[in-house]
Amino acid sequence: MGWSWKMGRMFGIDVYVHATFAVFLGWVALSTYLRTHESAEMVVGVLSMLAVFGSVVLHELGHALTARRFGIKTRDITLLPIGGVARMERMPEKPWQEFLVALAGPAVNVVIAAVLLVGLTVAGATLVPDLANARGMDSFVARLLWVNVGLAIFNLVPAFPMDGGRALRALLALRGDYVAATRLAASWARASPSSSACSGCSTTRSWSSSRSSSGSAPPARPPGCG
Repeated sequence: MGWSWKMGRMFGIDVYVHATFAVFLGWVALSTYLRTHESAEMVVGVLSMLAVFGSVVLHELGHALTARRFGIKTRDITLLPIGGVARMERMPEKPWQEFLVALAGPAVNVVIAAVLLVGLTVAGATLVPDLANARGMDSFVARLLWVNVGLAIFNLVPAFPMDGGRALRALLALRGDYVAATRLAASWARASPSSSACSGCSTTRSWSSSRSSSGSAPPARPPGCG
């Protein structure tokens, strides 16, 4: 993807950051400082946003590493202001494989939330973020916990092409072909009130496929929600 900088490599997958993400972080820093006039609050705001997008990267790695178990390589992951984009070489060939790949991302967010929950409980800290003390570590961790809960729930909404919609399509394809399953899952999404939220989703992904959509494998889709 153009205008992207390579930030590192995780599990053999290159991770890039798009230039617009740097602009976004600058906006977060500036807006926070103008609102609070405190440098500490500005730093906390930027670190909070980085932690959130760190969760998004781990979400994408969940998809990528699960797909790898089925022989599907991921070319790279790019971080954007609207989320993460993982470019896979092809689609899963079997519905149950797509089902597991689709659920792997939200599962990572559930695990992150569970780990943070245990940590806060052991520390005797509150699970409710203290908005009056945003710089406190307890408040920071609590916010990150609920962000991951939100990411998991939102991505599991059965509105194709989000993770929940892709899992639904995979289940439908177990007893039919992918084309019919895709159409049914898409019609479900259009009929669902939650589908309108897709335009503002927090994690996005592009699964590239070398197969034709008329074949047995699911058709490729452009970058979208979930």
